[in-house]
Amino acid sequence: MPAAPDVPSPCIRNCCLDDDDVCIGCGRSLDEIVAWNTSTPAEKAAIVERGRVRAEEKRRRREGP
Repeated sequence: MPAAPDVPSPCIRNCCLDDDDVCIGCGRSLDEIVAWNTSTPAEKAAIVERGRVRAEEKRRRREGP
């Protein structure tokens, strides 16, 4: 059985943590950033999705209703 393809890092080299320890560049939490290199492809895909959702929620809060 072929190995699952690896998920590319969502890092955009804009690394700065907000007050919630979430990167303003990629949307990953500090724990997710630390765990990235030891995560499985499925775990990485889930991390990317959570980061995408966080970034979208933050954008909506900034823009308002």
